[in-house]
Amino acid sequence: MTDTIHEIPLDQIDAEALPRDRATRDPEADHELQLSILAEGLRQPVELFAMEGDTPYGLIAGHRRLAAFRALERATIPAFLRRPADIPAALAAMVSENEMRAQISPWEKGRLVVTCVAQGHFPNADAAIDSLYATLSRQKRSRLRSLVMAVEAFEDRFATPERLSLARLERLASALRAGWEDMLRAALPSPRSHSLESQWLAIEPVLAEATSPEGAASAPGTPRMPRRLLKLRQGLTIRRELTRSGWVLRFSGPEAKTPGLMDDVMDHVERMFGSAPDGR
Repeated sequence: MTDTIHEIPLDQIDAEALPRDRATRDPEADHELQLSILAEGLRQPVELFAMEGDTPYGLIAGHRRLAAFRALERATIPAFLRRPADIPAALAAMVSENEMRAQISPWEKGRLVVTCVAQGHFPNADAAIDSLYATLSRQKRSRLRSLVMAVEAFEDRFATPERLSLARLERLASALRAGWEDMLRAALPSPRSHSLESQWLAIEPVLAEATSPEGAASAPGTPRMPRRLLKLRQGLTIRRELTRSGWVLRFSGPEAKTPGLMDDVMDHVERMFGSAPDGR
């Protein structure tokens, strides 16, 4: 049996009735879609569900297609009308359609789960993952839990987070599970002044130590917890960092820009350990 296609006025459709799993837009791809619609029409109708309130329909699938029709100033759009049992079922349908038609980044998948839980559609992340990604293997659903952990800890902290690979997000989650969230936050520069790659370079030493045998041996809860991070007056932050050649202390904050601070630190170290025989 063929689904009935309805012509639905665009002003009767709420494109944001459901949390979306695609956070980024590609202007070039959007323009190509508009040209394709002009030349060949819409090959696949959008999918809608009935809602109560001023806007009678909510969008399940076809966000880019709907945006293209609006950009082309069309009055209506071809649509299939679905009857999901509830909002979680509609969300699951959206995810299923996008898994087949669109490349959704690992970060966007994790962010969708976090958003759905925050909006009350599911009681917790496990329930959201089991409902939205029911067809995935147990191993892949476990990986999704790692993505959710990374999104919860670093939402709005990375520039272009949708470009983070699955491997990088899993490294972040491993470090979080080991108790290194404060260190990672202290090392992560602002997305307003740094690109994703420069941010990653800044936290790479922390991740390397967190996932090393030395890092695991000194994780929170072990008998001797090292002092890895100090937050002092006027925003001064000091963290220790393991490098290939040994340990370094990294100072940040407004006061760290004062040369006299380093002089004071070196004077204190000299008092503790004594100066070299030649005075250097």
